[in-house]
Amino acid sequence: MEIALFQPDIAGNVGTILRTAACFGTPAHIVEPCGFPFGDAALKRAGMDYAVRANVRRHPDWQAFRQWSQIGGQRIVLLTTAGATPLPDFDFGQGDVLLFGSESAGVPHHVHEAAAARVAIPMQPGFRSLNVAVAAGIALAEALRQTKGFPA
Repeated sequence: MEIALFQPDIAGNVGTILRTAACFGTPAHIVEPCGFPFGDAALKRAGMDYAVRANVRRHPDWQAFRQWSQIGGQRIVLLTTAGATPLPDFDFGQGDVLLFGSESAGVPHHVHEAAAARVAIPMQPGFRSLNVAVAAGIALAEALRQTKGFPA
């Protein structure tokens, strides 16, 4: 299981996600450009010492990330409020990459189209979305549960 962030805007969210990835031994990908300098103090503060222990790969743009995923045969699973499949109904596989959009804009249409699946985390009516770091934690936990990928 891997996590990918598409053009993230908020350093604190990225730090939190990198901390989560480090704790679960999950590689993380940053699809640039970011909405902040990647070495920003806020990122370090949010990720604390865990962020430096995360397995992070930076991709200069969507094309580079897409090429990486195609070469490795990874299935891209986009977590989106516009997802067709509710999270509890989706069957995750070992090589999946959980992709999350930017906090302000999500992902563009061509990224939606490139994803093998579009999954939504069910919420109460009237709510727009979850914080991206919270959504990443929820989705990663479900994917690891299904694939029996939690650390021993």
